[in-house]
Amino acid sequence: MKRPLLLVLLLVFAFRGLAQSTATLSGTVRDGAGQALPGVNVFLKATFDGASTDSLGQFRFETQQPVGSYVLQASLLGFLTVERPVTLNGQPQRLDLTLKSTPHALGSVVITAGAFEASDEHRSAALNTRDVQTTAGALADVAAAFNTLPGTTRVGEDGMLFVRGGAASETKVYLDGLPVQNPYNATVAAVPARGRFSPSLFKGTVFSTGGYSAQYGQALSGVLLLNSTDLAPETETGISATSVFLGAARTQRWERTSVAATLDYTNLQPYQRLLPQNVTWPLSPRGLAASVNLRHRTSQAGMLKVYGVWNQQQMTIGQPSPEPAGTQTVALRADNGYLNTTFRSSLRRGWSLQSGVGLSRDHQRVAPDTVRIGTLEQSLTARLVLINDSAAARWNVKIGAEVLAQNVQQQVQPNAALATVYRPEFTEKRAASFVESDFQLSDRLAGRVGGRTEYSALLNRWNAAPRLALAYQTTENSSLSAAHGRFYQTPDNALLLVQPRLRFEQATHSVLTYQYTHDRQLLQVEAYYKTYTHLTRYDGQNPRNPRAYDNGGSGYARGLDVLWRDRKSVKNLEYYISYGFLDTKRQYRQDPVAAVPTFAARHNVSVVGKYWVGSLHTLLGATYSYGSPRRYHDLNDPEHSYNQGVLPTYQDLSLNASYVTRLFGQYTVLHLAATNVLGRQNVFGYRYATHPDATGTFHRVAVTPTAPRMLFVGLFISINKNRAADVNERPE
Repeated sequence: MKRPLLLVLLLVFAFRGLAQSTATLSGTVRDGAGQALPGVNVFLKATFDGASTDSLGQFRFETQQPVGSYVLQASLLGFLTVERPVTLNGQPQRLDLTLKSTPHALGSVVITAGAFEASDEHRSAALNTRDVQTTAGALADVAAAFNTLPGTTRVGEDGMLFVRGGAASETKVYLDGLPVQNPYNATVAAVPARGRFSPSLFKGTVFSTGGYSAQYGQALSGVLLLNSTDLAPETETGISATSVFLGAARTQRWERTSVAATLDYTNLQPYQRLLPQNVTWPLSPRGLAASVNLRHRTSQAGMLKVYGVWNQQQMTIGQPSPEPAGTQTVALRADNGYLNTTFRSSLRRGWSLQSGVGLSRDHQRVAPDTVRIGTLEQSLTARLVLINDSAAARWNVKIGAEVLAQNVQQQVQPNAALATVYRPEFTEKRAASFVESDFQLSDRLAGRVGGRTEYSALLNRWNAAPRLALAYQTTENSSLSAAHGRFYQTPDNALLLVQPRLRFEQATHSVLTYQYTHDRQLLQVEAYYKTYTHLTRYDGQNPRNPRAYDNGGSGYARGLDVLWRDRKSVKNLEYYISYGFLDTKRQYRQDPVAAVPTFAARHNVSVVGKYWVGSLHTLLGATYSYGSPRRYHDLNDPEHSYNQGVLPTYQDLSLNASYVTRLFGQYTVLHLAATNVLGRQNVFGYRYATHPDATGTFHRVAVTPTAPRMLFVGLFISINKNRAADVNERPE
């Protein structure tokens, strides 16, 4: 009996092993036109076995399910789900599937409210890398280029983004989903700042001037989302020799990895000695910057990115002063280090992961005359987002969390000759989470609903910010979008150093947008209304008194923005015209009453054009900017109310030209640029003396640009190993 029983047991285990043998399922998923579909969720129903298709639409996974009949399901947002019966028998099987799109797949109805997007999917909408590099007057600065779009006010003495009546601090910059704590280089008052990041880093941008996604926070007015490139296209070396800096770059490309390194040295002393200046420069601006950029493809849909940059800068400027000395000398020295690491990958059952960590260290020392101020800010941010684009044919889901750890220290010495030093400091720990879904209600109606919540340990408060957006496709080429939401932001670091026990500042956005886009032409018209509450106020006569701080400030901003972009009407010509109307008032910071902010202009116009002259291998560019008079508070006119002084209009005409040629057999671009070519003396405000003279008059001096105009000459050589660029094509 023992032998027959042993034989039966062996047969049972053998059949069980056969029934549970590993089977491999593979295949390709295409759409109705035969094009490969990446990101399709393919799995066996009622199991956890499956995979997502790669960039070629191919999938492959193994299963150890028992032999028998199963259902293979394939789903992708915007397509009808397909089910195919399969029989597992231990043998590999290949299945080719076809997904049919819904009549108007989610994604064809695009939510445009509040957003100007430039990416591979929306090439005609806003500004891409080449636009930033070739916009006359921008000098390849990201913020300067986006200041030509509607919804912004050109604040020439600052250089940052002022959106729809909001201060520069109300617009945040995100790099690959991570907030950047210090996106601009250090500067001093009345010297415009430049962004820290080169436009060549990015493959796409989204500039949201209101009603933005719940994925982003800590911005009362808008966000600028910068999406960096993936693998570098090829190995190459770049050399830059310009009138203000020297630079070198090296990019090495392997099959799945690329590494790029840059080194730039800036020194404006030779340039400023040749051209007239409106100020004196005891030490001309100079600096050194180095960066390393690593990209590694971990899988068909997986990517690891590491970007690190360090820069050091210094300057000493002598500015006109209304005080008896006649000149105020301000010295600056700053060091900044930033590290951004992100990872994305596909998971099972249609889920994908996006994660990242950012480290920032910014140290600035400013010395206006005998005052010494040193500020050190160190921060760590982390972000984790789970996305399922295959949850259903008409909706998806995004779930995410963020954390911030930040320490800010300041050392203030009112007089370098005295030993008195103030050392304010604060530490912030902030956590946020969000959930959001894009959905489609009908063939022509789509939307986005989400919510965000944040908790600040420093403020000991939390908030909840619901947001909703809808889009209706009116015709094949036009749509209507609307967005409404609540937005929160912690007060500025300078305020928290004096009084950390404040509360979140708050804004509510309502946006209505009409967009028409067809055949390289775009028209976008947008109306908006924004209200502010809980803005921080303090005593302007004693700004360092913490007991005078409260969150009783409020305000509003409403207006109309128009953008027309045309790349069709005239061969080789592309241009856009932007117009913004702004009606705003607010009472915040030192304002005694509600008034028009000094940084807001009622009307803003920009006309930007670029024309390619093929016979000359040259791209010509021109930008004209106009801003209606801004307000200021005139201390010598007490009969008028607060901020009722009126400045002259802002006007600027800038030109540039990019000549494409070969130097020593290498692809070369010679770039010439001039800002404010007409030499208009724009006035940005006035500095008043601390005390009146014997007649009761406050002496004042105008705040003007540091120079009548800016001239730039640059030679950029690309030593390309793999392919020769065509000098007959416009520079991209």
